[in-house]
Amino acid sequence: MAVLADPLRLVVGDKAAKRLAASLDLHTVGDLLGHYPRRYDKRGELTDLVGLRDGEYVTVQAEVASAHTRKMQNRPGSIFEAVVTDGRGRLTLTFFGHGRQDFRARELAPGTRALFSGQVSTFRGKRQLTHPDYELLGTGPSAARAAEYAAELIPVYPATSQMPSWKIADSVELALHALDVPEDPLPRELRKRYGLVGYADALRGIHRPVDLADSGRAVKRLKWDEAFALQVLLALRRRAAADYTAVPRPPVEGGLLDEFDAALPFELTIGQVKASAEIADGLAADHPMNRLLQGEVGSGKTVVAVRAMLQVVDAAGQAVLLAPTEVLAQQHYRSISSLLGPLAMAGQLGGAEHATRLTLLTGSLGAAPRRKALLEAASGSAGIVVGTHALLEDRVQFADLGLVVVDEQHRFGVEQRDALRDKAGEGRPHVLVMTATPIPRTVAMTVFGDLDMSTLTELPAGRPPIATHVVPVAERPHYLSRTWERITEEVAAGRQAYVVCPRIGDDAEARGPASDDAVGYPSSEEEDGVPARPPLAVLDLAARLAENELAGLRLGILHGRLPPEEKDAVMLAFTDGDIDVLITTTVVEVGVDVPNATVMVIMDAERFGVSQLHQLRGRVGRGGHGGLCLLVTEAPEVSQARERLNAVASTNDGFVLSRIDLTQRREGDVLGTAQAGRKSSLKLLRLLDDEDLIGQAREEAVALVAADPALASEPGVAAAVQSLADHERASFLEKG
Repeated sequence: MAVLADPLRLVVGDKAAKRLAASLDLHTVGDLLGHYPRRYDKRGELTDLVGLRDGEYVTVQAEVASAHTRKMQNRPGSIFEAVVTDGRGRLTLTFFGHGRQDFRARELAPGTRALFSGQVSTFRGKRQLTHPDYELLGTGPSAARAAEYAAELIPVYPATSQMPSWKIADSVELALHALDVPEDPLPRELRKRYGLVGYADALRGIHRPVDLADSGRAVKRLKWDEAFALQVLLALRRRAAADYTAVPRPPVEGGLLDEFDAALPFELTIGQVKASAEIADGLAADHPMNRLLQGEVGSGKTVVAVRAMLQVVDAAGQAVLLAPTEVLAQQHYRSISSLLGPLAMAGQLGGAEHATRLTLLTGSLGAAPRRKALLEAASGSAGIVVGTHALLEDRVQFADLGLVVVDEQHRFGVEQRDALRDKAGEGRPHVLVMTATPIPRTVAMTVFGDLDMSTLTELPAGRPPIATHVVPVAERPHYLSRTWERITEEVAAGRQAYVVCPRIGDDAEARGPASDDAVGYPSSEEEDGVPARPPLAVLDLAARLAENELAGLRLGILHGRLPPEEKDAVMLAFTDGDIDVLITTTVVEVGVDVPNATVMVIMDAERFGVSQLHQLRGRVGRGGHGGLCLLVTEAPEVSQARERLNAVASTNDGFVLSRIDLTQRREGDVLGTAQAGRKSSLKLLRLLDDEDLIGQAREEAVALVAADPALASEPGVAAAVQSLADHERASFLEKG
């Protein structure tokens, strides 16, 4: 017998185990049994031969049109080929044999009708099934057997060329037979309350269902496993956080925060006032605040965060802001410096009488400035420290860390937050997490379930909306020329522009993913409407524009593979107006603030997600002038890609777009696990479709943790939660 944690080789053998590991990253019995079918085919549900796609496991009912046998050229044996038709298309069946194959010639003579099942491939331009399973109809099995054969469900697994679906199914069969079913990870009363089948029945039902109703019961049960384990883990984290102590950081009358507010050249929005009040109350408590601040692009989250940091500095503490990239860290450093002015210039000429010091700490700092930054953090002379992952290093210490602000939380894990929390001296620091990606309720309950939430929905007064248009170059090629003319017109009026591409170019991607260029563009096989050619690249397009469409303009290039000092120099030049057009990757997706930039052109826009497009266009129109975003695409008018682009063009409401985004993206992308290089722990659960189930799981988890925080009465639940925590920890270590 085998348990879920056993290596696959013990069940399926060394050869199959190596293939499963290499092609699908499946290593244990649990990994394999968690690799669920994507759909089920009935042998009797005929597949149109014209519509067959390579790699699919299909079943067709067809008639043999012709057949012949020929000898192999380079080794003994023969090849039997039969061409079958369904009346519309044709398909070649290929069988290799060591000797003569007279029996196949007799069984599959022209005019014979049969069911053929196998994996589609293409050889010399012809679609074929190699060694398909088949069963003759009419003269072969009885009518009853044909009906039984036709009704049989075939699980179709996510597969690869090295490990086709039928081989995965064979391995799953071995694993199911050998499995010693563990303690059920759902409490008995919960299963009874919601009519859920047992764990063993669920595994059998999803991999070997008797019928679709059987698979439906299994899927419902396994969705509960995913939702419940996650909600119990979050409930345990909330309980643990409440048990920690923190140094209260209440507002101080007449401090830096009051001076900052008095100097602000604008009024805070109602949302900013409300969020600031919630955060201020949290900072004044004697247990750690754990709060998420979400807001629309340009809604003023940075001002709210700065006010929180100043409240902590007034209360004799320090605050750090952790950014996911060097470009964003540099941008935060400059924008906070600009906001604070003399209030951040303690000990410097022109500094305010009661000022603090702002310090930047990133991995690319030279030895001397790094030592200076480390000393300012450790001594407490720097009240606010801005940095990247470099802040997580053991050598970085603080005198009295009171607040950790994490920007763009979806790029950091819980354990990365904990790494900074552990640097506090007395008790734990307060934590404020910021995201500019609006979050649907179900994502909030799953990804951010251990955090309280504040939301900004308004834009600052007077900021004009961004106009967004799709540029369909496939149907109207001349629109692209007009796009470059619009940029030239804006530059002539004294404005600036961005041109965004999904790729760096010059074979840079072959050396591995760029840390700052976070775009996972689909291939033409993954989505209808994505051009089959390689995506456009920054380096290639920049060279062309400089010689042709934008000749005479001052162009700059920015991407994640530039040395940090060069990236910073380019951004400074763009910010200072020394660059007219910045040709860039998604390194500018979040946080970059150049008020004079009014146009953004996104090339191959169909290769970006909805939320990413919304984030990108938020970089323009941040000053007193209206913004324009042009989504350039070759996707056909009727395609999923164009639907997505039309949705972005139709609204500036990020909360509406976030729900659209969630329906079109993998759950793992939404949860951020794609950034970690790990498989998502959510395989069946759909955050929008299963909203009610997630809410029920949350209620059940809260009740269980309140009654039994050690989970002593539910060892199955405890094991599932531990497994999920280990999965997240592994993701954190791989990000490391």
